[in-house]
Amino acid sequence: MNVRGEEHPSFLNRPMSLNPSEQRRYHAEEDPHVRGRWLSDVVLGAQDGIVNTLGVVLGVSSATPDTRIVLATGMAAAVAESVSMAAVAFTSSTARGDMYRAERAREYRHIERTPDVEREEIRALFVEKGFSGELLERAVETICANRDTWVAMMMAEEHQLASIDRPASLRSAAIVGGASLVASVALVLPFLLPHPRLATIGAFAVGIVLLLALGVLKGKLTTGAPGRSAVTLAAIGLISALAGYVIGTLLGPS
Repeated sequence: MNVRGEEHPSFLNRPMSLNPSEQRRYHAEEDPHVRGRWLSDVVLGAQDGIVNTLGVVLGVSSATPDTRIVLATGMAAAVAESVSMAAVAFTSSTARGDMYRAERAREYRHIERTPDVEREEIRALFVEKGFSGELLERAVETICANRDTWVAMMMAEEHQLASIDRPASLRSAAIVGGASLVASVALVLPFLLPHPRLATIGAFAVGIVLLLALGVLKGKLTTGAPGRSAVTLAAIGLISALAGYVIGTLLGPS
């Protein structure tokens, strides 16, 4: 039985007779691994927003019965969390891009000044991949005949770094921040209800359901074990909620 067929049935059910243009469009737009690039940003933002906001709103609700205070605090936490997550996603992405450019410039300098050393590094990389004899020499000569190809190989194989452009960083930051905001606000909405206890139960239930759903999605994108991933995220949310509730109870009015 093909395990990947169970995880991504739409991928394997695609007709194998697609023409070249349809194949390129499918690979660029519909391949689950390509979609996973932005889905992982959704999971990251939503997960962080839920865990943090759930702890905040349950902590405040345990300290005060005034749902207006909980609502205001929760919305402030939701907005602050989403902005923070977007900023972190952007700065971490641009930092990786800066590292890539710095390392690439360094590799160009090394090729210019110590080409024999760099050529031996390429040779070692292909030896590790199982190349030998004439095939090995042809591969090394082919790669080293073009400086750009040579550097690209070193960046991918030796440093394992990929180019990251600013538009991609901005897009990732927007997705992470937006997902965090939407998920966080969903936890605050139950406090529009006039009954504090019912609102608290509603926020907790919404948080756990969302974490379970995110866990399933995360598991399908990564480990292939959506059940385990769902339970893990729900447990994290439960711990966060419990911590917030206990702190609010201890520091609230006696």
